[in-house]
Amino acid sequence: MNSKINFSIVMPVYNEEKAVKNVLEELKAYLNEKKYQTEIIVVNDGSTDQTKKILRSIDDIKLINHPYNKGNGAALKTGIKNALYDYVLFFDADGQHKPEYIKEFLKYSTEYDVIAGARTKGYKGPFMRQPGKRILHFLANYLSDQKIPDLNCGMRLIKKDILLRFMHIFPNSFSMYTTMSLIFTKEGLNIKYIPIGINKRIGKSTVRPKDAFKMFISILRTIILFSPLRVFLPVSTAVFGLAILSLSLDIFLSFSHGRLNIGDTTILLFIFSLFFFFFGLLADQISAIRKEQK
Repeated sequence: MNSKINFSIVMPVYNEEKAVKNVLEELKAYLNEKKYQTEIIVVNDGSTDQTKKILRSIDDIKLINHPYNKGNGAALKTGIKNALYDYVLFFDADGQHKPEYIKEFLKYSTEYDVIAGARTKGYKGPFMRQPGKRILHFLANYLSDQKIPDLNCGMRLIKKDILLRFMHIFPNSFSMYTTMSLIFTKEGLNIKYIPIGINKRIGKSTVRPKDAFKMFISILRTIILFSPLRVFLPVSTAVFGLAILSLSLDIFLSFSHGRLNIGDTTILLFIFSLFFFFFGLLADQISAIRKEQK
């Protein structure tokens, strides 16, 4: 275990005028108390409120301003590219994360490639979002064939070289955390999940319902890239099952006509089931070749 590594903290910020100053002051106080060798990179992602002005008044941070809003993932990527140290810690600016958990993350930094928070205590987010989160979480666990305790927690410590290796795959949206979780799991990296509690966020969330759809697409896209058969094989099986049902219905109806008549729907379903199956095999081979080349 090692708690003395040097690490860069990357904090993406978008319209967090009510929270960001207190969050940074609390974080800096904790880092000074522990005497960690670190830097705080704050990426202002085109905020339209007073966030930029507030950040300019805060000392001892490396401030990077996007000229317009590019997305949470884009802000994280900007921070990663400008990080000085070999480890990068993501930390949200909305007041949810607690600095005292940092020491727990650092304990496992030399044993694991990725140390991620698993929100098991405290605030869970708006109640209306919970069903959608559970569905996406179930889908991700199934498609990745692994149990992921927390799919998109924003507090995580990762080796910078790993982040740079997959930078071209990470999206610019909020689904970057989800994409990270899936990629690192499918690539067999050593991942440690740390149970953490979070506070209720300060201010209004900028996450919108459309972000859930983007996250769903991100999950499918990532799994198709790394394990395409986890997507195409179930689809092929389902369509083949429909073809069998349709064929059974055709045979049943044929008794009343006195001759066997297989309908166009049955034929198309069989063709589509074979199409999805062989397309999945082809995609799986391409995925395997890509991994061998890497």
